[in-house]
Amino acid sequence: MSEQAFRQYYIQGVTRQGRAFRPSDWAERLAGAMSCFRPGSPGGIRGIGSHIGFSPYCVPRVVDGVKCVMVDEALREIEPMAWDFVMNFARDNDLPVVGVAPA
Repeated sequence: MSEQAFRQYYIQGVTRQGRAFRPSDWAERLAGAMSCFRPGSPGGIRGIGSHIGFSPYCVPRVVDGVKCVMVDEALREIEPMAWDFVMNFARDNDLPVVGVAPA
């Protein structure tokens, strides 16, 4: 089987030990911290209104009844430190990261 190049990943809100990650609004908090990274101008900061809503690169979701954060690999391209922050958050909190197969 060939290695698949994923462009999106889900950080799942259930630890590898099977416990729900807390606090219950963790996904919204994480996505909110990344809200300034949006398509457009260099550096990811996108002017007035960029603080309203989530970035398309880091969005809270519920997948199969599990709270998750969808992270697009485009975040790594526009701000590698933001990508590292999100991936290190998952690793430090023992949260699985699952690649989403391209459609």
